[in-house]
Amino acid sequence: MAYRSVDPATGEVLADHAEATEAEIEAAVAAAAERHASMPPLDERIAAMRSIAAAFRDQEVELATTIAREMGKPLPQGIGEVRLVASIWDWYADRPELLADRDLHTDWRGRAARVELRPTGPIVGVMPWNFPYYQVARLAAPNLLLGNPVIIKHAGSCTGAALAMQAMADASGLPAGAYQTVLASNAQIATMIADPRIQGVSLTGSERAGAAVAEVAGRSLTRCVLELGGSDPFIVLSTHDLDALVETAIAARTRNCGQACTSAKRFIVHESLHDAFVERLAAGMRALRIGSPLDDGVDLGPMSSEAAAADLVTQVASAVAEGATLVTGGIRIPGAGAFVEPGILTGVTPAMRVWHEELFGPVAMVVPVADAEEAVRVANDSPFGLGANVFDDADPARAEWVAERLEAGMVSIGAFGVSRPELPFGGVKRSGFGRELGPDAVLEFANRRLVTQPA
Repeated sequence: MAYRSVDPATGEVLADHAEATEAEIEAAVAAAAERHASMPPLDERIAAMRSIAAAFRDQEVELATTIAREMGKPLPQGIGEVRLVASIWDWYADRPELLADRDLHTDWRGRAARVELRPTGPIVGVMPWNFPYYQVARLAAPNLLLGNPVIIKHAGSCTGAALAMQAMADASGLPAGAYQTVLASNAQIATMIADPRIQGVSLTGSERAGAAVAEVAGRSLTRCVLELGGSDPFIVLSTHDLDALVETAIAARTRNCGQACTSAKRFIVHESLHDAFVERLAAGMRALRIGSPLDDGVDLGPMSSEAAAADLVTQVASAVAEGATLVTGGIRIPGAGAFVEPGILTGVTPAMRVWHEELFGPVAMVVPVADAEEAVRVANDSPFGLGANVFDDADPARAEWVAERLEAGMVSIGAFGVSRPELPFGGVKRSGFGRELGPDAVLEFANRRLVTQPA
């Protein structure tokens, strides 16, 4: 059963849902294509988007509880996700000017020129389980503002969240076909992407899933946006307050149980701070309260599934077998639930498999470096290029020098990177391509149409 929701804290099966039939997939694509020809006017779309934002705010506890049970996110973090999602829907609803024509200067034969943004047609979104509401808003909000119908394929473990969002869209005033949820198989998604009625696909997920989607999209000349894995560096060259910095580091590594593409995963620390940093980081990791995501005061819930927990522990064991040191944690917690002790690996070298992998869970790698040049080399020695973080209180100019040389789509100096509706999100290298959020998101699936006419 591909669409099965299981509580990762207890192992309880929450719900089973049947996959869509071929007839249901065809009906969804046909409805989206038909709606593309008759999308409601901009003011009505904006009103619907405001309704969706209000629904998220009104239901924040219920929505956060749903994902706490489906994928293990602690309740306060889930409420934070819901509030961010509401702000995304409102941010786009507040900015119809993002669709404004752009005048161009040309001296060709006395002509005037402009670029118009127009919808292209139905867009398919293939969504992950780690941020079930946020990832959908990043695709759906800018595209509904633009006028593209969206068809969302959610992660099989988070169908409760998917159906809740569909109910919001249905109640918002959006007409049939503008926002649809499909419980599709991978094969059905491939068929949809290849369908000439589908004009784009956006996927957030693994490298393997991204490569599969890109292959199908390439064969059918379907535009795509891919947000894939990350192994973000957290570079520390100096600090005036090591305790505060370590507190930031712990949050950066363990938020959402470390299951975020932009989690800080590789801590690249100046050798003069390395030992003290590791000591404080280990103490802070051990002090985290682990338990049910529905309990008060819990810092770390379970991983999303038994399979995810097993994969992480296997990666840690592989690193240790190759010579790395497991300072703390990195092992399963006995008993029910997919719980893993937050861990720290040191002594990891480029010869080890884990050096070039993504640790998608609460385990950090800490690597000492002699100077800024080595920090850059280590940070860039990765197949990924999503986000990066640089801390250097003693020399802000050096921090900017490092940031300039990092191969990443997003760099944050002096703070752990944040996600805001107005800030474009995306990576380079094997972290994918294209941008979500901010003004850029409207452009990804737009027809940027050039019009020239007599001046």
